[in-house]
Amino acid sequence: MLRNSLFCFLLLMCLSLFSQKKYYKEFYKNGQIKEEGWVLNDKKTNYWKFYYRNGNIKKEGHFKNNLETKYWYFYSQNSSIEKEGHFKNGYKNNWWLFYDNKGFVNHKCQLKNNKKNGYCLIYNNKKLIKAAKYKNGKKVKEWTDFSSFKDENNLNDLRQ
Repeated sequence: MLRNSLFCFLLLMCLSLFSQKKYYKEFYKNGQIKEEGWVLNDKKTNYWKFYYRNGNIKKEGHFKNNLETKYWYFYSQNSSIEKEGHFKNGYKNNWWLFYDNKGFVNHKCQLKNNKKNGYCLIYNNKKLIKAAKYKNGKKVKEWTDFSSFKDENNLNDLRQ
């Protein structure tokens, strides 16, 4: 029993030496940071940031085993938000929000494995103007105004 425990302990110690988490940074030729985050066993893990050549953040979020996971933010070169949403195992999932050049939500869609799957709500000047329903990336229904969408789907006010 003691021998097995000692062997397991030594094995874990050896594995931990080869699987240490390290902080990684990469730079553009101009010296500006390009990306930074944690690496575990040569795979991106935990929180990462990516940058444009001008130094502004391009995107930020989490990795697990080199795949995007959890919530991510994407920005334009002038730092305004472009989109944000959930990843699961490297695929866009759940609700994603897409912004116009004024910083307002232009549309938001439910995604599954990078495809529209569920509702997409289209806005103009913060007002919901139309909606569509998708299944596996294909549009199956469209509503051209909020009241018909709300009535047909028996939904509470989704305008916020």
